[in-house]
Amino acid sequence: MPAAAPARIGMISLGCAKNLVDAEIMLGSARQAGFEITPDAAAADILVVNTCGFIDSAKQESIDAILTAKQKESQRIVVAGCLSQRHRAELETELPEVDAFMGLDDVARAGEIFSRVLEGAGRESAPAVLRERPRYIPDYDTPRFRLTPAHSAYVKIAEGCNHPCSFCVIPQMRGRHRSRTVASIVEEASQLVASGVRELNLISQDTTYFGMDHWEVKPGPRQPVVAGRGPTLVDLLDALGGIEGDFWIRLLYTHPAHWGDDLIAAIARNPKVARYIDMPLQHIHPEMLAAMRRETSRAHIEDLIARLRTGIPGLAIRTTFIVGFPGETDEHFESLLEFIRTTRFERLGVFKYSREDGSRAAKLDNQIPARVKNARHRRAMAEQQRIAMETAASHAGRTLRVLADSPRAGRTEADAPDVDCRVIFSKDVEPGAFVRARITGSRVYDLLADPL
Repeated sequence: MPAAAPARIGMISLGCAKNLVDAEIMLGSARQAGFEITPDAAAADILVVNTCGFIDSAKQESIDAILTAKQKESQRIVVAGCLSQRHRAELETELPEVDAFMGLDDVARAGEIFSRVLEGAGRESAPAVLRERPRYIPDYDTPRFRLTPAHSAYVKIAEGCNHPCSFCVIPQMRGRHRSRTVASIVEEASQLVASGVRELNLISQDTTYFGMDHWEVKPGPRQPVVAGRGPTLVDLLDALGGIEGDFWIRLLYTHPAHWGDDLIAAIARNPKVARYIDMPLQHIHPEMLAAMRRETSRAHIEDLIARLRTGIPGLAIRTTFIVGFPGETDEHFESLLEFIRTTRFERLGVFKYSREDGSRAAKLDNQIPARVKNARHRRAMAEQQRIAMETAASHAGRTLRVLADSPRAGRTEADAPDVDCRVIFSKDVEPGAFVRARITGSRVYDLLADPL
């Protein structure tokens, strides 16, 4: 008799790139356990919803996805990700149709959990590992089933976060910062480049904190003293730059508190590191920075931006801001608007403050009405759209190196996947290849170009 066809796993992954890597690890574990991966949700025997629990809109999107996930009566539903980690007890009560809930420390044993779910023994047979502070971190040989295009990949260099930002609950969900070793990351990156990857996107909750969790810190008379330093992001970038091949290294999710001149110099001297920095600032007014517990100041931020732009010619800076944080006055907001106008960030996003249960900011007085948040969001984004249009128009006539994502569209090194602008080609090119293109014009954010 012919062997039975393998059971099929489908995945709905929501949220950030860090969550996407977790989804890839779960699918890698499933494939190792003998499952077939399918992009067709209706064909899946088990459908996994990898949830996001960062802000209210993301949580609602995750709940909606769970409620509408099931495609057929025989299909099993598994819920993973941040929402499952943080709210499993409530979800188990409210969502009896879910067959299993997974914690963030479960991703590498997903194949085992899926096998138990398929056997139909119930939730009790596949208990989630729900430590109060997750500890898991992947390694270079962790099985993964990549969900990104063949030429671009995310490399998670660390997990967790040690920052006390008052608006955020990520440390509660993902635990304390824990870095991988330089050797592990270089081995993974080497394998990816050898497989044809042309863009390595380095991610963690704070990439600039990389290695600092291994530093030796001793008590001092006034403040702790660093007695011994371990590997840093500088060491990692230097090591990655030594990998043979033609590829970009993109640095995402940096924190302004941990930048130093040595890191600026490391980027400037390494031609493989994209001239692009993702550095969420959240606000600029001193009172707002203090209320957000951002561990930095306006003077530090302004000085850092000047040093970045001087030290790394051609740099594009992407940042994000929060409007409507509790206590934000018209004066605070106008200060932020003026900073956006004068600094002229190449890439910028604006979030409306989301009141997260369990965060310090949720307990603050002077919560801002939704109509005020909406109005401030519109004004900030309109200001940035004007700047972005002028920036895009200024590229006309230049020849740029573009990584082709499809036959008719690609990205410059100033554009990260999924969140930034595109270059629209006038004729077909080879996807996954670097293309020299002459910019002929612009369309709001995007550039128009003739491939050379």
